[in-house]
Amino acid sequence: MNNIVEFLSKSSKMIEAFLDDKIIAYSKYSLLLTDSMRYSVYAGGKRLRPALVYASYSIFDDSLDKASPFAAAIELIHTYSLIHDDLPAMDNDNLRRGQPTNHVVYGEAEAILAGDALLTKAFELLSSTTYDYQVSDSSRLLAINALSKASGDQGMVAGQFVDIQSEGKDPNIELLEFIHSNKTAALISCATELGGIVAEQDESTLMKLKSFGYNIGIAFQIIDDVLDVTSSSQELGKTAGKDIDSKKATYISLYGIENSHNKAQEYIQKALSELDEFGNKADLLKAIAKFITERIS
Repeated sequence: MNNIVEFLSKSSKMIEAFLDDKIIAYSKYSLLLTDSMRYSVYAGGKRLRPALVYASYSIFDDSLDKASPFAAAIELIHTYSLIHDDLPAMDNDNLRRGQPTNHVVYGEAEAILAGDALLTKAFELLSSTTYDYQVSDSSRLLAINALSKASGDQGMVAGQFVDIQSEGKDPNIELLEFIHSNKTAALISCATELGGIVAEQDESTLMKLKSFGYNIGIAFQIIDDVLDVTSSSQELGKTAGKDIDSKKATYISLYGIENSHNKAQEYIQKALSELDEFGNKADLLKAIAKFITERIS
């Protein structure tokens, strides 16, 4: 566990250093917009998604800096989604990563625009040719396409939309799997796929990495559902019990805590089987998979 915590810390520092001169004020008139963007980006968190980009890329190459624009882009997408998720019109939460949410600090309209800016900044990073990392145009285009699908109406946004629509309704497994597959697993599977894209791997390899990410993404969400009812707000860094209060469809509501833990382990085992051909080169990804089921926040 110590090794993976160290790796998560290392990848977080790499992302923060990379973004430091990317999220800067465009004008004296937009200083508050930049402050709002940086407030959420630098609020901390596990930074799991960029770590997965680095870890999947590390199977093929040790020069992790080459993956930084791609890892940073997916972290910006994730951060924008958290800002929007917390809005009064959505989850209406006042706490995120142990701090007041963006709209509490800056205002609702301002938070929406900060999220919009982070979303578009992500694709600015992916499409930029100013970084001397020698990523081919075809790989860059493939990455943009993959992240667009995972973030939008074929992924995260679709999952969030259906999640909101399903509140208060009797959950069923088909609905639950659609929500979690899109709202959570789509972006996590994209993270592992991006590592392979930057390393310019073939389609078969990309599918294995994507499948690994999908399965740990579902496991991650299952554990999130469990922690929502078993951990405190202080431990989580966000308001505990929100899913129950909002009558959301969760694995807990369908399976209970023990069976949910078992389901998470099943998904982790499916994920690990996708890494067989990579041997010990995939040890970082394997450690992250284990970390997901052992985390407490």
